[in-house]
Amino acid sequence: MFLYKVPDIVNWFYPDYIWHKERTSSRIYLTFDDGPVPGATDFVLEELGKRGMKATFFMVGENVSRHPDLAREVRKEGHRIGNHTQHHLNGAKTTTKDYLRDTYDCQETLIDIVGVNPMIFRPPYGRLRTPQKKALLSKYDIVFWDVLAGDFRKGLLPAKSLRKIMQKTQNGSVILFHDQTKTSPFIRKMLPDFLDYIASSGYQTGLL
Repeated sequence: MFLYKVPDIVNWFYPDYIWHKERTSSRIYLTFDDGPVPGATDFVLEELGKRGMKATFFMVGENVSRHPDLAREVRKEGHRIGNHTQHHLNGAKTTTKDYLRDTYDCQETLIDIVGVNPMIFRPPYGRLRTPQKKALLSKYDIVFWDVLAGDFRKGLLPAKSLRKIMQKTQNGSVILFHDQTKTSPFIRKMLPDFLDYIASSGYQTGLL
């Protein structure tokens, strides 16, 4: 069974991470991981732009190097950019030394190509070793999520995902999507309807 909503007890066990923002404000936080990727990121930008919405993009450094103009377009459109490592590493399968080096390489890529110096970080796969976490917390706010679109989940139907995340979204929710080649067909089918839903529900979109 796929969990579209992170259980509150997980937030309690890992209080150093950002799981959601204030529950008292009708503001939600759209986030997109793994880009920039042509055919995915540009579609997301177009849909957000149509509705005047903002989002946070956690970028992979090697994708920024491959598609610099697209990365700069994200910034130009007024969205926030975060660090998602240079090579999309799984922290649980990577030494702390290599993981930190890869993260700082991504930081340098974002500074050199996009002109931003992000203070927010999201670990690929949501996996971090304790030493990695401690080192990164001294430099970044580590952002997780409380609502998952499930766009990466094989066999999951976009229509079902849409229904579920509409049900789970609430004030302060940080919602996880992916702007990459594998998830692009899924996103194209459900993202526009979800954006229309949050607009009609009175939510505002914020930057992390």
